[in-house]
Amino acid sequence: MTAIPDLPRRTPDDAALPALSNARAPLTHAVEVVNERGEHEHLHIPAERPLTVYVDKREIVTLMTLGAQPELLVLGYLRNQRLARSVHDIASITVDWEVNAAAVTTRGGIDHIEQRTAHKVVTTGCGQGSVFGSLMDEVDRILLAPAQLTQAQLYGIVNAMRLMESTYKSAGSVHGCALFRGEELLTFVEDVGRHNAIDTIAGWMWMQPGAMEGGDKVFYTTGRLTSEMVIKSAQMGVPIVVSRSGMTQMGHAVAQQLGLCAIGRATNRRFVCYSAPERLVLQPELAQAPPPEARTAPL
Repeated sequence: MTAIPDLPRRTPDDAALPALSNARAPLTHAVEVVNERGEHEHLHIPAERPLTVYVDKREIVTLMTLGAQPELLVLGYLRNQRLARSVHDIASITVDWEVNAAAVTTRGGIDHIEQRTAHKVVTTGCGQGSVFGSLMDEVDRILLAPAQLTQAQLYGIVNAMRLMESTYKSAGSVHGCALFRGEELLTFVEDVGRHNAIDTIAGWMWMQPGAMEGGDKVFYTTGRLTSEMVIKSAQMGVPIVVSRSGMTQMGHAVAQQLGLCAIGRATNRRFVCYSAPERLVLQPELAQAPPPEARTAPL
């Protein structure tokens, strides 16, 4: 069962937060397949559905998504594309799966929305496919808080993700992203594309009472660390990212420019730190310990 981030409960102090619908959709779909022995069997595969986003009745983008938490996905998309500067700019997000649409109502409109959505850059992302070119213009304005992660905490994060019950384990073909504070798992999201998953986490952070800051957080992804993933993490204020995959050249260059600690190929006791190694408190002796699954139970 995938861990879906709950929509936060609203209190009188949160009156300015957007009103979100609670549209749910099945995360998997049963299909009949034929295996290598010629036998028919039933498997579950991830659902994939289009979600067209309208902002004040203007069509913005169509996202291909699992649909686990579409309201937070849309909110995080608007945040990470810098179409909304504050969560308080958004009055409501209503998702209707009967027409595969998300209707966003703003409080005062989006300035120069035509120009800001006109220029797109094709990316390596799956499930989203394009990103507004202005993202790269934001990099020089980002300042990340000082933060460190110990090697023991890194191993705790990797082990927590290994044990996570997920759609990936039951159906495969999805990416997972998570937000940690130290070794504490705050939220976990899966989607057909890792960009959708990180956008959903960005939306979740925006909806937290007290405006959760990212300075003491660690972002984890199952996908590779591209430039866009690094920029989105930095935009969320998260100074440390961990991936079980690798990193692209442009992702590396942006991480170095930002002073963001990028850790990749993180499985069991192995990892490589691509950038900002001063943020990682090394404990090399821990690398000699057997990984959790290799340990024997006490007699």
